[in-house]
Amino acid sequence: MRFILTVATAASLALTPVASAANSRPPLSEVKEITDGIMVLGIANTIRRKCDGISGRMVRGWSYVQKLKARANELGYSDAEIRALLSDKEAEKRLVEQGLAFVETKGVDRNDPATLCAYGREEIKKSSLIGSFLRAN
Repeated sequence: MRFILTVATAASLALTPVASAANSRPPLSEVKEITDGIMVLGIANTIRRKCDGISGRMVRGWSYVQKLKARANELGYSDAEIRALLSDKEAEKRLVEQGLAFVETKGVDRNDPATLCAYGREEIKKSSLIGSFLRAN
């Protein structure tokens, strides 16, 4: 459970370049399908933590984390590179900012938690990717 929360929190992380063994592939922090997936998990985790009446679907989140990890491995990134990406504090700050910018385009005011919770409920209703990691209580 702690790992799920760590990875979900990592979704709130901004990403920095990680040294790559092969020059032919970009740093993992530049692989959009991975970074977008981490960001989505971070947004869902933030909603889960800040909104009464909304909880997380932890098993579904864990499964998604495993899919992201497997995809990164398929693309040639090592487990060490994945861990390095998720533990980078500067990366965390950047991804949090990207997540905030994303939800602001959806009408969320970063200074008004009620708008975040309304957004979360709407995502649950739409069965979006973010909503799939949440449950209305």
